[in-house]
Amino acid sequence: MRNKSGVIILTILISLLCIYYLSFTFISRGVQEDAETYATENGVMNRLKKQQYLDSVWNEPFYKFLWMDYTYKRIKESELNLGLDLQGGMHVTLEVSPVEIIKGLSGNSKDATFLKALQDAQDAVKGTQLNFVDEFYSSFVANGNGKKLSDVFVTAANNQRLSLSSTDDEVLEVINEEVTNAVDRSFNILRTRIDRFGTSQPNIQKIQGTGRIQIELPGIDNPQRVRKLLQGVAKLEFWEVYRTDEIAQTLYSIDNVLSQEEQAKAAEADLTGDGSGTEGGTGESLTDLLTADDEGSASEADSTLTAEKDSIDAASDSLFNAQANLQPFISLWKGGPMVFDIRDTARVNNMMRRESVRDLIPNDVRFLWDVKATVSEADGNEYLTLNAIKITKANGKAPLEGDVVTAARQQFDAGKPYISMTMNTKGARSWQKLTGSNVGRQIAIVLDNYVYSAPNVNQEIAGGQSSIEGNFTIEEASDLANILKAGSLPAPTTIVEDVVVGPTLGEVARNQGILSIVCGLAIVIIFMIAYYSKGGLIANLALFFNVFFILGILANLNAALTLPGIAGIVLTIGMSIDANVLIFERIKEELRNGAIMKQAISSGYAKAFSSIVDANVTTFLTGIILYVLGQGPVKGFAITLMIGIACSFFSAVFITRVIVEWLSKKGDASNISFATPFSKNALSNLSLDFISKRRLAYVFSCSFIAVGIIAMIIKGLTLGVDFKGGRSFIVSFPQEVATSKLEAAVAPYFDNQGTEAKTYDAANVIKVTTSYLIEDDSDEADLTVREALIEGVAAHTGLSYVEEGIALGDANFTISSSSKVSGTIAQDIKDASYKSALFALIAIFLYIIIRFRKWQFGLGAIVALAHDTLFVISAFAIANLFGLSLEVDQVFVAAILTIIGYSINDTVVVFDRIRENLGIKKGKELVGVFNESLNNTISRTLITSVTTLIVILILLIFGGTALRSFSFALLVGVLIGTYSSVFIATPVAIDFSNRKESSAG
Repeated sequence: MRNKSGVIILTILISLLCIYYLSFTFISRGVQEDAETYATENGVMNRLKKQQYLDSVWNEPFYKFLWMDYTYKRIKESELNLGLDLQGGMHVTLEVSPVEIIKGLSGNSKDATFLKALQDAQDAVKGTQLNFVDEFYSSFVANGNGKKLSDVFVTAANNQRLSLSSTDDEVLEVINEEVTNAVDRSFNILRTRIDRFGTSQPNIQKIQGTGRIQIELPGIDNPQRVRKLLQGVAKLEFWEVYRTDEIAQTLYSIDNVLSQEEQAKAAEADLTGDGSGTEGGTGESLTDLLTADDEGSASEADSTLTAEKDSIDAASDSLFNAQANLQPFISLWKGGPMVFDIRDTARVNNMMRRESVRDLIPNDVRFLWDVKATVSEADGNEYLTLNAIKITKANGKAPLEGDVVTAARQQFDAGKPYISMTMNTKGARSWQKLTGSNVGRQIAIVLDNYVYSAPNVNQEIAGGQSSIEGNFTIEEASDLANILKAGSLPAPTTIVEDVVVGPTLGEVARNQGILSIVCGLAIVIIFMIAYYSKGGLIANLALFFNVFFILGILANLNAALTLPGIAGIVLTIGMSIDANVLIFERIKEELRNGAIMKQAISSGYAKAFSSIVDANVTTFLTGIILYVLGQGPVKGFAITLMIGIACSFFSAVFITRVIVEWLSKKGDASNISFATPFSKNALSNLSLDFISKRRLAYVFSCSFIAVGIIAMIIKGLTLGVDFKGGRSFIVSFPQEVATSKLEAAVAPYFDNQGTEAKTYDAANVIKVTTSYLIEDDSDEADLTVREALIEGVAAHTGLSYVEEGIALGDANFTISSSSKVSGTIAQDIKDASYKSALFALIAIFLYIIIRFRKWQFGLGAIVALAHDTLFVISAFAIANLFGLSLEVDQVFVAAILTIIGYSINDTVVVFDRIRENLGIKKGKELVGVFNESLNNTISRTLITSVTTLIVILILLIFGGTALRSFSFALLVGVLIGTYSSVFIATPVAIDFSNRKESSAG
C-alpha cells in the first residue's frame, strides 16, 4: 500500500480534531452539573436559579488556549449538540400570513373584489402548497370585470413605486417583494427575540419559497411563554435620548450606593472570614464598568439623520474617566454614552435590578441596551452600549410609534447604502415636532425594547420624508429598513407546527439510545472476533475509529445528534463492518486458492475496493436525498448516515490496511489470521442453483404484496401526525391505564373527532392523538384542545394535572410531550417523502447504468428496490390488520430510503462479482456465471445481514416507542433486501439479458 504515512498522519490529525471538539462537550457538561448543584436545595432543583447561574458565567472565560479565551458561550457553541428528542425542548414552524401584508399594502382597502379575492385565496391555499399571491390574483381577475390592481394598490404610501398607469405585473412585483420582505422582517425580529431568550444553541432558519420560519429551542421548559414571544406583535418606537452629562449626577449617585454596598459586604466578609461576599466575585461598582471618550463627532448638517453617536460633554467625560479606575473600555461608538464589555452586561443588569439602585433612577429615565454588540479592532472584545431613554409622556408611551411609518426602503447614494423612510400625515406632524426639539441630539429607534439605531438629528424634518445614513453594510441597511416597516405592514405569524418534548421524555430517549449503541457495539465486537480472529480485532478497531470520528465530526459541524441520528450510528455499526467482511472474505478466498499471506492481503483489498466504493456511493446518494428533501429529525439521520458512510470507508479500507500490512510484514502468517477453526471453511465451495428458484420467489413476493394491498384496503395504514395533521400528546400516569377506556372517555371532549389512544414505551404512558380543531392554527385552538384533554383525562381517572418537571405523585398526571402539525405542513411532508423515494430510485438507476454499463443491471436493481419498498409497506399493513399499530411518518420514510440504500449495497456487491466473472469466463452460459457469482458472495451477504440484523434487533428492543416503527421497517427491510438481491435483482437482470440461456431452470 502506498501513502501509509499519509493515512497515519491523517488519522492522527482527525483524531486530534475530534478530541478537541468533543472536549467542549465534557467541559459544558461539567458546567451544567455545577449549575444544577448550585440550584438544588433540599433535593429540588430550581430551574430559574440554574438559568441565572448559567447566565452569570455565559461570557466568563473558563480557560485560554493559545491566544483565544474560551468563554462558556464559546464552549456551548462548540459542544456536540443534542436534538430536542434527546434533551427536551421545543420545535416550532411559523408561517407568515400574506393576508395582512396585502391588506396593509392596499391601505386596508374595502373594495369588494379585493376582499373576495383575499378570501378566495385563503380558501384555495388551505392544506396545499399553492402560492397565495397567484391565487389572489386569479380570483381578482375572475371577479374584477376588467378592474386593475393599481385601482386598489396605488395609495399615498406607495405613490413612489406605483401609479394608476402601472400594469398588473408591476403591482404583483411590488406585492411579492413586500411578502418576501415581511418574511425577512419576521425572521430578523424572531432571531433577535430568540437570541435574547436565553436558550443555548437555538436554531432558526427560513424555509425557502414557503414563507415559513423553523425554530428549535433546546431545553425550553415554558412553551407557552415561547409561543407568546414568537407570536407577539413587534413594538416599534421612536424615543428621545438623554446625553450622558444630563444623567451624570444620577449615575454618580448609583455608583456611590453600589460602592458603599460592596464595601459593607467586604467588611462583613472580613469579620466572618468569608471573602466571597461581592457580586460576581468582584468589588466593581457601576462606574468601574463605565468609560467614555470625547472623540465623538457629528456629520455635516443636512436634512438627514446620521447614525454617528452624539459627542459627550467634556465635564461628564472627565467624571466617568475619573471613576473608571479598574478597566477602562474601548468604545467603537466614538463618544457613545455608556459602553460595556459584553461580558459585564449580566452584572450591570443585576446592579440595575437592586432596589437601592431603582430608587435612585428618575421616573423619566429608562435604560435600554443596543441590540447588537460591536467588536473592537483594538482588542477584539465585544462592547455593548446602554442608552438612557427620555420618557416625556405621563403615560410612559413613546413620542412616536411604528404605526405611522408607511414605507421604508434600502437605497444607495454614491454606492453607500442608506434607508429612506416615509410617514403618514399624522406621523409627519409628530416627526417634525420631535426632530425640531432634538436638533443636535439622538433619537433612538427601538424595537421590542432594544435599540437598533440611535442617529443624531441635524435639523428639523418636515413632510414625513427622512433618510437615515451611517456606516451601514448592505445587510445592516436592509435589516434596519425591515425593522422600520414592522409597524406599517404587520406580518402576523401563525404556528403551523409545534412539537414540545419534555426533559423527562428526552432523558428516557437519550438513555435508550445509549443502551442501543453499547449493546449493538458489544455484540458486533464479539461476533467479529469469533468469526475473523485477529482480523476481527482489527475490524473492531476500525469500528471504534468510525464511531469516534462520527461524534467528533458532528461536534465540528455543530450538527445535532438526534434519536434518529443515534439510530443512524447503530445502523452504521452494522453496516460499517461490511467493507471489512468484503475484504476479509476476499483474502480468505485468495488464501484458499494458494496465495501467500502478503499477496492474498494485497489482492483481497484490491478486488474488494470496487464493490466497497459502489456500495458506499449508492447509500451515500440516498443520504443526500434525505438531507435535501427531509425535515427535522430526518435531516439529523441523513447527516449522521452520510458522515458514518464516509468514516467507515476511511477506517475500514485505509486504517485497517495499514494495521494488517504492518502485522503481516516479512510474510509471517502467524502475526495475522482471518478465520477461526469454526469459520475457516464456512460457506465456502457452495454450488447452489439460486436462479432456478426465481419463479417461486416471484410468486412468493407477489402474493405477499397482494395480501398487503388487501390489508391496506381493509384497514389502511396508521399515519403519524406529521403525515395527516393533528395534535398528539404524551400523557404520563402514576399507574397503568387502559388505552381503550381512556380513548372512549376523552373522545367526547374532542367532539368525537378522530381520537386515538395507545401505549407509549410503558403501560402508564399513553399517546393521545386527535384531529379536533386541526384546521384552526390559533393559540386559542391549541389551548382549547389541551384543556379538553386535561379535563377529559381528569374526569376519567380522578387525577389532577401537574406541569412537566414537577414530581409525579400518586394523584397526578402530566403531559410529557406534545406536537401539532397543520394540514399544510402534513401535505408538504408527504410530498417531500414521495420526491425522496422517486429521486433515490432515479439516482441509483442512473448510477448503476453508468457504473455497470448494462441497463439490465439497472432495471434489476430498480425492480428489487421497488419490491423491497412495497414489501415493507405491506408488512406494516398486515401488522396493522392484526392489531400491531405501527405509524407511518417521516422517520418511516427515512427507514424506507435506508432500506433502499442497504439493499442496493447488497445488490451492487453481487453485480460487481458478476461483472468480474463475465470478464474472466467468456463464453460460459449466463445462468452458470450468475449462479457462481451468487455463491461467491453468499458468505459476505449472510455475514453482513446477520450483523446488521443483530444491531437492528437491539434497536427494536431498546430503542423505545419513538423508534419502533423505524426499527421494524429496517428489520423487515434488511431481511427482504438480502432476499431480493439474490432472488429478485439478479434473476430480473438475467431475464432481460440478450445472451442465450442454455439452462434457465
